[in-house]
Amino acid sequence: MSNDLEMSSAGVATKGSSRLYRGQTAIDFHGRRKFGVVVSLVLIVATLISLGVRGLDLGIDFSGGTSWDVPAAQFTVDDAATVLADAEISTEGARIQTRESDSGAFVKVQVESLSGSEVESLRAAFAAAAGVEVDAVNVNLVSASWGSDITAKAIRALIIFLIAVSIFISIRFEWRMAAAAIIAMIHDVVISVGLYSIFGFVVTPATVIAFLTILGYSLYDTIVVFDRIRENETRFATHRVAYADIVNTSMNQVIMRSINTSVSSVLPVVSLLLIGAGILGASTLSEFAVALLIGMLTGTYSSIFVAAPLLAAFKVRTAEFRDRKREPSTGEGLRSLVMGASPGRSRSVSAGDERDGAATALQHEPRPRKKRRR
Repeated sequence: MSNDLEMSSAGVATKGSSRLYRGQTAIDFHGRRKFGVVVSLVLIVATLISLGVRGLDLGIDFSGGTSWDVPAAQFTVDDAATVLADAEISTEGARIQTRESDSGAFVKVQVESLSGSEVESLRAAFAAAAGVEVDAVNVNLVSASWGSDITAKAIRALIIFLIAVSIFISIRFEWRMAAAAIIAMIHDVVISVGLYSIFGFVVTPATVIAFLTILGYSLYDTIVVFDRIRENETRFATHRVAYADIVNTSMNQVIMRSINTSVSSVLPVVSLLLIGAGILGASTLSEFAVALLIGMLTGTYSSIFVAAPLLAAFKVRTAEFRDRKREPSTGEGLRSLVMGASPGRSRSVSAGDERDGAATALQHEPRPRKKRRR
């Protein structure tokens, strides 16, 4: 089918995918804000319940414990599980993984804290099962205080980051946008932690680092939306439109950019999971990549269904927009705003005018000239 047949006479693509690509969508994001509220509330309630009942599965770095690095030339994960079972050591919460290092592959066995005699006994048992000398098996005793220090530093970094971001957005935009962005970022962290609790993912230092990383990603997507909203506030300043029109127009104009950004960011993370962790067996990459993947998805969601609706809720209560009772544009009226029409024309245009391609400017019939008297 030719491009001419795929486009209406008004220049609007007939296919939804083409409209999305060309920035011609007319999605009523503000009208669907209740959907975002319901989904976020469900996830937050599920997070609170899961944290209260199940808690987080903290790794050895946070809960404390003992780990052994056993050469993997003649030793497997199943062999490690057998040694633990023979020693009557509970494997609940234990982590047994194959890892790579410069000196070769090894099996890392992590269990809860044990006594000194039990640690040495298991070290000898691992060495015998692997067919190596006892000294070839490395032992590490991890204190729970180390994980507490990491957590405390991460919280301090988070607080400093939020303060710095609030100041920047308030100066660059306004304090209402800063408040909406901060709430959206906190929303992302809470839901990410909740998903870790619900699905039983292990929390490690790499997870904490990933959580701090996703804050920047979430903020970037939100700033893109807010920047376009600010541009459209200036564009519609003389038309007294409802703030919902500004939000909807801005969201439809940047939705394709948000999708492209999300897809281009998620693909490398999925590669880390499939290739790095799945094929190469680098478990540390999976710990980092899972947190990144969850954070990117929640960040994209929050910029659309949390940050923008919150900003609209703040702005409609201001003196500038409080008395604007006009119904927001929808359908073809909203599409014309997205494509650059004036607000007055977007409301008054008829279906026939849309087909005739007259939706982009307000035009009047020329007045007849008066005849001059001779």
